[in-house]
Amino acid sequence: MLPNELATRRLLLRAPQPADARKIFDAYTQSAEAARYMVWRPHAAVAQTEAFIAECIALFGEGARWPYILALHDAPDAPIGMLEARASGYTVDIGYVLAQAYWGRGLMPEAVDALAGAALAVPAFFRLQATCDVNNRNSARVLEKAGFTREGRLERFVVHPNISPEPGPSYMYARCR
Repeated sequence: MLPNELATRRLLLRAPQPADARKIFDAYTQSAEAARYMVWRPHAAVAQTEAFIAECIALFGEGARWPYILALHDAPDAPIGMLEARASGYTVDIGYVLAQAYWGRGLMPEAVDALAGAALAVPAFFRLQATCDVNNRNSARVLEKAGFTREGRLERFVVHPNISPEPGPSYMYARCR
């Protein structure tokens, strides 16, 4: 239901390709800082990232999940992050990660806003939502800049294994039509 490709002023959001694995490993999947608030641990070997990208390629083709690769327009084959959309009924959950070298440039709010616009233009979708750890202020700002509203705090909601083995609190954000 979502397009295979989206473009913003500076970014291309596209389907993953096998060649992305090594580049993503080098850019962020092995980075402890990039993985800090993720639900996965940093990858110790490129083979982990290759398996992840293979799964993403399969999911993209199924039509209920869209793990978009983020790349700058002038370097479409150099992934700098990912933004995934997961459909469930009338709701789309999103999650994202960006290579640390690109933090602070407003790229992720730009990508999230484009995806939100595309998803909410689909008649079947009425709500996009995302959660972030209560201490992840940067992720909260991404969502706020992309027009999402904080709806509440969810206690013991998700495990961020790079922070704690126990589930911690998260904020719930949504953008609706």
